[in-house]
Amino acid sequence: MTTGATEAFRAARDFLLEHREDQPTACRDFPRPDPTEFNWALDWFDVIARGNDTTALWIVAEDGTDTKVSFDELARRSDRVAGWLRARGVRRGDRVLLVLGNRVELWEAMLAAMKLGAVIIPATTMLAPADLTDRVTRGDVAHVIAESAVTPGFAEVPGAWTRIAVGEPTPGWLSFAAAHDGSDGHDADAVFVPDGPTAATDPLLLYFTSGTTAQPKLVGHTQTSYPIGHLSTMYWLGLRPGDTHLNISSPGWAKHAWSNFFAPWNAGATILIVRQERFAARPLLDTMVRCGATSFCAPPTVWRMLVQEDLGAWRTALREVIGAGEPLNPEVIEQVRTAWGLTIRDGFGQTETTAQIGNAPGQEVRPGSMGRPLPGYTVALVDPISGEVVTGTDAEGEICLELAARPLGLMTGYLDDPERTAESMRHGFYHTGDVGTRDADGYITYVGRSDDVFKASDYRISPFELESVLIEHEAVAEAAVVPSPDPVRLAVPKAYVVLAPGHEPTRETALSVLRHARAVLSPYKRVRRIEFAELPKTISGKIRRVELRGRERELHDGDQAGRGELEWFEEDFPELKGN
Repeated sequence: MTTGATEAFRAARDFLLEHREDQPTACRDFPRPDPTEFNWALDWFDVIARGNDTTALWIVAEDGTDTKVSFDELARRSDRVAGWLRARGVRRGDRVLLVLGNRVELWEAMLAAMKLGAVIIPATTMLAPADLTDRVTRGDVAHVIAESAVTPGFAEVPGAWTRIAVGEPTPGWLSFAAAHDGSDGHDADAVFVPDGPTAATDPLLLYFTSGTTAQPKLVGHTQTSYPIGHLSTMYWLGLRPGDTHLNISSPGWAKHAWSNFFAPWNAGATILIVRQERFAARPLLDTMVRCGATSFCAPPTVWRMLVQEDLGAWRTALREVIGAGEPLNPEVIEQVRTAWGLTIRDGFGQTETTAQIGNAPGQEVRPGSMGRPLPGYTVALVDPISGEVVTGTDAEGEICLELAARPLGLMTGYLDDPERTAESMRHGFYHTGDVGTRDADGYITYVGRSDDVFKASDYRISPFELESVLIEHEAVAEAAVVPSPDPVRLAVPKAYVVLAPGHEPTRETALSVLRHARAVLSPYKRVRRIEFAELPKTISGKIRRVELRGRERELHDGDQAGRGELEWFEEDFPELKGN
């Protein structure tokens, strides 16, 4: 049923589609929807889905088998699931933990829970039992919908929560399949009727962040902050009705909701999923071509693996290529441009928000920059010491969002943590914790997390800048730069390096990488130590630099003789002197 909220949402969406290559106008004149009542599954998805036989969801299994579900089918299937969940006790405001992989039931359950007004807590299937206990306990979970294969992990999780298994029959768990086949006596053909309107400010999503430095925070979003807020993400990705969008991210993380749920369906595009137990570049590229993907978004780790292949051998239908999660190094962007004639467009956002900053389609992409503010966001750079807004050319400061007109896609706060919420929203700004610079034309370049930037010999060092130089070397697949304690300089830049295939962790390789860095970087920025090692990462794939910094303190603080197994200092190479 079309409502006033539906029409306001449609007007905003259509405005962004009309101005998809005019970012300044899109930001300046964006007709921000501000409904008092809104339920995205009912007021948007169902409206565009009823009678629409276009493919909404296309899942390609590892063996190449296709599963396609139309918009109309998903609307009807999610209705059945909503009715069945209601009969099993799911009520408005109840918290539902979803522990599902990329399978149709995930999208059915998401839509169904939204239609009921329930609060969704997405989670990855890779969580350990202790993590599941944390989710259920801190999340105050009333119902769990999980893949049968992961149900043993809940054996010791306390509570009287409803157990619903997806897949093989599981003793003690209800079968999700009964929602469709009526095997438990439920009338699968019953018409679903919402129990009432949904307030726009009602909670919709709770996300446990990946926790690179501490216990995961629990981020709260409303019925509008993610659904309507992700119009900015749709705009950044450059999605249009009829597109086929392929995104690489795992269920349970915010980026999955960004690019595998809200943004594509805000546009009326098809979501393409390629299931892989372990990432494999060639099968992914083959499927991308076969399925005619028109847009592709992936994190830097995936892009770095893709460029190890001869990308030019795959003739894709891609119009848009996007990088997300962490800044993408210029060398990778250039390799993709050479192979496909397309420029990877970077962007910036957080679990706490939708896409805040990005290079939208049709805009000049400046090397190293992640773009300009997106519709719905006003970005300021704030001096982390004085708290003053930094202006002028080449200004540097913490990336913050002005709260005078609250950003459309901003979280409500951190659940049950008013102090942390207040700290992040202090002095009229939401503080991202990330540092950036801004040029005269408003382009923002990422410098690093405020706690990752460090000083060496009293010079300010951006790890990302050094990592971008290192990855240009043919032997370097990934790199992470952290401060290493030094008795003279206080700290020196040290690079942890993951080698590309075909390269060995030898003295010769270390010398070659250090020579390359010295040839490009200013003397005060030089990488002075290098170690070949795997990089510790969060379960969502982000590098845990905090762990590397701690290791450095253990190795070198007060004992400069400490070394990693495959570590070299610049002093080990007399041939570098004078260079």
